Amino acid sequence: MAAPGTMQLDPKYDDYDFPTTAPEAQSGHPGHLSEEQQAQVVQLRLMLEQEGYTQRLDTLTLLRFLRARKFDVNLSKKMFVDCEKWRADTKLDETVPTWEYPEKEELFKFYPQYYHKTDKDGRPVYIEQMGGIDLTSMYKITTAERMLTNLAVEYERLSDPRLPAASRKAGQLLETCCTIMDLKGVGITKVPQVYSYVKQASAMSQNYYPERLGRMYLINAPWGFSGVWNAVKGWLDPVTVQKIHILGSGYQKELLAQVPAENLPKALGGTCECPGTCALSNAGPWQDPQWAKPAKWEKKAETVVNEPQTTTEPPKGTEQVPVTGAAEDAPAAAPAS
Repeated sequence: MAAPGTMQLDPKYDDYDFPTTAPEAQSGHPGHLSEEQQAQVVQLRLMLEQEGYTQRLDTLTLLRFLRARKFDVNLSKKMFVDCEKWRADTKLDETVPTWEYPEKEELFKFYPQYYHKTDKDGRPVYIEQMGGIDLTSMYKITTAERMLTNLAVEYERLSDPRLPAASRKAGQLLETCCTIMDLKGVGITKVPQVYSYVKQASAMSQNYYPERLGRMYLINAPWGFSGVWNAVKGWLDPVTVQKIHILGSGYQKELLAQVPAENLPKALGGTCECPGTCALSNAGPWQDPQWAKPAKWEKKAETVVNEPQTTTEPPKGTEQVPVTGAAEDAPAAAPAS
C-alpha cells in the first residue's frame, strides 16, 4: 500500500510521459493520496474491469471521477459508466482523430471559443467571447450538434495534447485550465436565446469532463448580471462556485495578476497579437516542439491506418464494452471543477 502523501501507479494503465504530482498538496490530488484514497482508486478500477472496461482506467482519470463524487466509489463508477455510454453513443473516440471544423472561422465572428497560451501557473487559458452570439445566424453556418461535437473534441485535445505539454513545460502536473468568459455586449435579453445551448454545453462539461476547471473569470459582467448569476450558481457544485470570479469592466488588474499580459489577447487588455488573430492561433506549449508530443489518440489513429488488417477482429482498444445508465443534467459552462 502506498504511504500517505504519495501515489501508487499501475504499470498496466499509467504510461505517462509528463509529471504526475499535483503542485499543491490537496487531499485526493495526484501525489497526495491517503492509503484509503489509494485503495479507492484500486477498488474503482477493479469494479470497472469486472464490467469489461479497458480504456481510460489510468490513475489520473479515475482520481478526477473520484474527486468529482467526493470519493464515493459507487457514485464515481456510475459517473464513469455514464460517460463511457455517452462516448459510445456519440462515437467520440472515432470522431476525434478525423474531426474537421471548416466553419470555425466564420462562426468565430459571432462566438469565439478558443485555447490561447497559459496563465501564470502554466495552465492553458480558455477564452469565450459571448457578446456577438446570434444563434439564428450561426445555425445558418453550422448546427447545434456540430458545435457540441467540436466542444467535445476540444475537451479531448485539452486532455491530450494541451495539458501534458503544459505540464512538461511547468515541470509539474497540470490538470485544469484558466477560463475567461467575456460578457461584453451580452444584454439580459440575449439570455433566453443562448440558454438552451449553454445548458447543453455546461452539462457536457460537468458530467463528462470533471475536475478540469482551475479558475474562471467572467469579465465585463453587465448590469443586472448578479441576478442571473444567482440562478446559475444553483446549477453548480459549491466547490466550482469558489473558483469563479465575477468582474465588471474594470477587470484588467485582477485578470492580469493571473494571466501575463504577453499571453492575453490585446482585445482583452493584454499585449498579445498573434498572426491571423489569437482566436485562430491555438498558441501554447502544445505547439512548441520542446514540450509537445503526439496525443495518444493520434498514435492510435496512425496505428490503425498503418497496420494491415489480417483478421475481421476490430483493432485492439476499440472493442465494445457494456455500458449502462444515463447522465444527469447538471451544467457548468466551461471545463468543470
